[in-house]
Amino acid sequence: MKLTVLVDNNTLIDRYFLGEPALSFFIEEDGERILFDTGYSDAFLKNAEKMGIDLRNLDYVVLSHGHVDHTWGLTHLIRLYMEAKNEKIKYHTPAIVGHSLVFNSKLLSPFGEIGSIVSQEKLNHHFPIHLTQEALWITNRLVFLGEIKKTFDFEGQGYIGQVVTDQGKINDYILDDTAIVYKSSKGLVIIVGCAHSGICNIIEYAKEVCQEDKVADIIGGFHLLNPPINQLNKTIEYIKKVQPTALHACHCTDLRSKIALSKVASLEEVGVGLQLIYA
Repeated sequence: MKLTVLVDNNTLIDRYFLGEPALSFFIEEDGERILFDTGYSDAFLKNAEKMGIDLRNLDYVVLSHGHVDHTWGLTHLIRLYMEAKNEKIKYHTPAIVGHSLVFNSKLLSPFGEIGSIVSQEKLNHHFPIHLTQEALWITNRLVFLGEIKKTFDFEGQGYIGQVVTDQGKINDYILDDTAIVYKSSKGLVIIVGCAHSGICNIIEYAKEVCQEDKVADIIGGFHLLNPPINQLNKTIEYIKKVQPTALHACHCTDLRSKIALSKVASLEEVGVGLQLIYA
């Protein structure tokens, strides 16, 4: 599997790409081309073009959760495919994969809508959509985890604003937050968006779904932004126990948390343009 960072908060020195407080990865695995999240703007498209990556030929678009910094780029993806059809440029229509709540409106005062700006109904006119709470194997070695089982009580307990459901507005515990996992020859490669569900919960559930205890790498946002000291300490204890070969913590992981993580695991730099290959 090959993973390319299209969008992150950081860019790598001497690599002239655009960064934004968002996330998007391009993944190639077993002949499948997968876009994991779309960031906040069209930065993922501009960066992909500079890298020579044609996003008109995707097989899947996988959404980690519905927040603005992971889904608002969908409007630009729609334009890309609509214009390809209009100009008769070769394209392959991808399927959208996400949790069943990923397109529900998310409201946060005073901002208003912080969820997907495109509704499921409108998006379905452009792409087929597959939403599920269950694990879904995309390839023989790459799995979408679906709803994350909550194992630990020190993380993934808070809510952000409200989510609109059939029962009305309720506190949004971001149940749509999920991840994808690759079963490499050296252990699991866990790819996360923001890890609102809790990075330790995600790792533990990935191990259960994949029936594998060894962890090769974890890349993405760990949602450790000024975390309570108890949460940070217990996260560090858990990571030390898991002993991942490497960590690529980025996006929503603050400096204090990165320093703490670096004391128990090999913490590697992440930025737009980074490419990682796993056998």
